[in-house]
Amino acid sequence: MDTTLYQEFAKQFLGGAFKNLEVLIMAFTHRSYLNEHKKSASEHNERLEFLGDAVLELVVTEFLYTNHADPEGILTNWRSSLVRTESIGAAGARLGVEPLLRLSRGEKHGTERARAQILANAFEAIIGALYLERGYDACKTFITTNILSTFDDILKTGSWMDPKSRLQEIVQGQVGATPSYRVLSEEGPDHEKEFTVGVYVDDKLIGKGTGPSKQTAQVSAAATALKKFLQK
Repeated sequence: MDTTLYQEFAKQFLGGAFKNLEVLIMAFTHRSYLNEHKKSASEHNERLEFLGDAVLELVVTEFLYTNHADPEGILTNWRSSLVRTESIGAAGARLGVEPLLRLSRGEKHGTERARAQILANAFEAIIGALYLERGYDACKTFITTNILSTFDDILKTGSWMDPKSRLQEIVQGQVGATPSYRVLSEEGPDHEKEFTVGVYVDDKLIGKGTGPSKQTAQVSAAATALKKFLQK
């Protein structure tokens, strides 16, 4: 295996070459990879993800507590928006993590949702590896650069609110109405349902979304409608 790309990643984004390069490579190794490479790989990244998740949440919590005197509920919502799968997955994508992931052939062709989750998990695992290699301060610098740097945009766009709440706020402000949701279709067996939901304002369809539950589909529909409203 060519380890050059992983060392280059460390030099470019993690403050220098890793002494223990194996732990960094492990951060990029998905569980599925071991099934096809039992002789050359023995550990996947889930334990590092567990460690990195804790470090990430602590750094974000410390930042919010130190810099903002808002009530606990607001701080909790802000923290959730910073550490959710979409946020850390996007950070991983910006760093070019995906091409370095070690996945099985099946996972390489998985759904977009599955790939986003794998990317987010790897980002947390990288934080775990960095913590073992260089400690808390190095992680704090990395997280500040790649996660906390997006906080001003999150405040500006209101994306820290869940899509349904944000859509309701905008629609009530602009139209004076409250969005309503309707199930448009249900497909698949009971254990693998996919719901399609529409969100309406004054009986006009403004967005559709799909998901494995009605609630998830509603959130997806609200997010679709939000994009339209924010582009106006």
